[in-house]
Amino acid sequence: MTKDFFIALSQNKLLNKGAKRWGLKLGAQSVVAGTNIDEMINSVKDLNQLGISATIDNLGEFVFEEKEAIEAKEQILEVIEAIHKEQVDAHISLKPTQLGLDIGYQFCLENLREIVHAAYQYDIFINFDMEDYGHLHPSFDLIDELSKEYDNIGTVIQAYFFESDENIKKYKDFRLRIVKGAYKEPDHLAMQSKSDIDKNYLKLIEYHLLHGKFTSIATHDHHVINHVKKFVKQNNIPSNKFEFQMLYGFRKEMQLELAKEGFNFCTYVPFGHDWYGYFMRRLAERPQNLQLVSKQVFNKKTNTLIGIGAGAFILGRLTKKRVD
Repeated sequence: MTKDFFIALSQNKLLNKGAKRWGLKLGAQSVVAGTNIDEMINSVKDLNQLGISATIDNLGEFVFEEKEAIEAKEQILEVIEAIHKEQVDAHISLKPTQLGLDIGYQFCLENLREIVHAAYQYDIFINFDMEDYGHLHPSFDLIDELSKEYDNIGTVIQAYFFESDENIKKYKDFRLRIVKGAYKEPDHLAMQSKSDIDKNYLKLIEYHLLHGKFTSIATHDHHVINHVKKFVKQNNIPSNKFEFQMLYGFRKEMQLELAKEGFNFCTYVPFGHDWYGYFMRRLAERPQNLQLVSKQVFNKKTNTLIGIGAGAFILGRLTKKRVD
């Protein structure tokens, strides 16, 4: 089960459509906090009671129709209202492509401005998730533009990109989530070796802990977590300068343990029907995540979907080889 395999599944339109139709019947409730706002808010309240905050992702990306982008915007605005009304400890994570980046830069900017402004009024933070390299610089441009008006935004630095060393310095005055990266990128743009990526990941984390505004350390790797614990202690970094982040449904015991130890902890909480591509990319990012998710995710229908995807992927590779 390689990274290419899971990336191929995440981009398979037939599988995404089928997963959206079957939804939680596949067991997706283990990794997705509901299909609607009410279900998601209840999940966030449960986390809050455990001393865990949340960053909420209204699932969806790579939107090419204005109607879909506007619907996504309205949904996120409803989430902002729900966070304020229910007074839950949560903020928003969003993807620019869901708000129309592939439709038009200005169109996307106006959608994002409306969201950021609404959140600003309630003192709610908005995190701009980073996607594939083709959208990297336009997304940074959006952040540069909106940061002239608002200070409640931050973004993500992906450790596998060679330019991340430069970007983390450029955006050190922003709240940043540091991740390894979950897309298939060419070797002239991104590191391919796990050891190289891991080394750069720790380097970026340490830099932002020492020089940055606030650091969200997004990892399920206990080796990284233990390294960070030692580093913050050795460098007297206050607890209000960083947090650990994990995905909803992954390593639940460790999430609770870190919160009980007194560390700021935030769970990435996705909700909605468009869960399949999101989940497959989490497996592409770190295939070991298969072992971290509840066995409830995998039942007969789920395995059928993955099996169909595997067959399509292998067939595609064989066809390509014959053409080559």
